[in-house]
Amino acid sequence: MTAPRTRPPADHRDDGGRTPAGPRPVPRTRTLRHGLTALAGLVAGLLVLAPCAPASAVDASTASGTAASAAVPSGTPYLPQPTGPHPVGRTSLHLVDTSRPDPWVPGVDVRELMVSVWYPAQPSDGQRAPYMTPTESKLLLEDGGITSVPLDVLTRTRTNAVSDAAPAGRRHGLPLIVLSPGFTKPRATLTSLAEDLASRGYVVAGIDHTYENVATTFPDGRVATCAACEVDHDETFWEKLVRGRAVDVSFVLDELTGPHPKWKGAGLIDPHRIAMAGHSVGGASTSAAMLADSRIRAGIDIDGTTQVPVPDSGLARPFLFLGRQSTYTPGGGGAAATWERDWEHLTGWRRWLVVAGAEHASFTDVGLLAEQFGLDIGATLPAARASQLTRRYTAAFFDLHLRSKPQRLMDQPSPRYPEVAFCSAEARGCGD
Repeated sequence: MTAPRTRPPADHRDDGGRTPAGPRPVPRTRTLRHGLTALAGLVAGLLVLAPCAPASAVDASTASGTAASAAVPSGTPYLPQPTGPHPVGRTSLHLVDTSRPDPWVPGVDVRELMVSVWYPAQPSDGQRAPYMTPTESKLLLEDGGITSVPLDVLTRTRTNAVSDAAPAGRRHGLPLIVLSPGFTKPRATLTSLAEDLASRGYVVAGIDHTYENVATTFPDGRVATCAACEVDHDETFWEKLVRGRAVDVSFVLDELTGPHPKWKGAGLIDPHRIAMAGHSVGGASTSAAMLADSRIRAGIDIDGTTQVPVPDSGLARPFLFLGRQSTYTPGGGGAAATWERDWEHLTGWRRWLVVAGAEHASFTDVGLLAEQFGLDIGATLPAARASQLTRRYTAAFFDLHLRSKPQRLMDQPSPRYPEVAFCSAEARGCGD
């Protein structure tokens, strides 16, 4: 087996916004123009590097200078407590697909992935799972151009899962949810969502799509950086990215539910109750993965512009769009137009929800951590509230479609969550 080519941290570079001949690429360090008024350094490194869709305009100057001097609080960064009744465990899997070459690095004849599995666990006083490795924390911060904070600050983020705790549940009794992060983002940035779902009785598999992320650390210490960031980001690139992620997801499902599963708790998974959710391009990849793999019964696109259209033949399985009111309101054009295009071909259960006051980072841990670090991501909705809404509606969707539990929250607006509006492409707008 040929080992993937990796670069040491010292060689990690961005392209400085250069534009080579040919189709205009997405600059390596560009930030989303979504009202990010004081966002740079850490947040650029964590989230807004290379957004999920080529149509999103960017301007690195909107994130200049201010965060480089932002103070990190003396307290330890932390993720919110899960809301379900079960303790949570987490383990990491190193999976190798020998049937295909890596799509981003020539000469690498296998596809290697790192996957975090969160799950209901037996009560344990073991060590909490680390948020990310020191190298990953260092590269994320350096990638954002910030050196005035401890480079291990993300490593010290307090999680709620216990490393390698004993799984709990009955055989084939737990639904499985796959999570896919945004482009350049590690799987760790979806930890708060994953922990919450696991506490509610789901097995959750978060995938690092190797070479599409600022840093992926393998068990032997190798660190793969973002080879996909170095190529032209035209329409062909985004289609390749999305379709490649669909293949990654199917491979992970094989490894967790096949005859020789790679996780010791795999017998708890119900192979007939599988779903997927993703953020940004991970969300855009959800429909592509569902179209490619009939095992995925339901899916959520969280704030991701869809690059690969749902075909005219349609997608008949349940699907939820969940995004920013400022970007994904029907009739608004731009990114919202891709959801309107696909909405027409969602022929099964479907919902389109938007969250007032949220920004792109609001749906992931990045918003939570940025707020703790005193950084402004441009959202008017507090990060804790945005996290609560994301976790609550995501859980309701999966409870409905994987457990057949009625969910009024999925049928109509709730006075408990007035920030969330139900939209209709036909009406080209959103209700109260």
